[in-house]
Amino acid sequence: MELAAGIGLLAATLTTLAFLPQVVRTWRRRSADDLSAGTFLLLFTGIVFWLFYGILRRDPIIILANAVGVTLVGSLLLMIWRFRLRARPSDSERRLSEPLQ
Repeated sequence: MELAAGIGLLAATLTTLAFLPQVVRTWRRRSADDLSAGTFLLLFTGIVFWLFYGILRRDPIIILANAVGVTLVGSLLLMIWRFRLRARPSDSERRLSEPLQ
């Protein structure tokens, strides 16, 4: 493997795996209250474009890193949606918690 490819692989591995602790923490806590959905949606969109770029260039390092990135950031987006939706009280729960008048 040439030096540039090795550096690219190392960089791709480190930046992609940087999301793993956040995924694990969010899953364990079952809460995404401290995460910005907008930030992760923009990041997800950017990673999708990087994935397409890697496919067009036929670059396996770019493809692999961004396929894993799409999976990790996509899972964070799903958890944000799922955990926030679950935490939001329904209309009937809100009516039950209102004081009687």
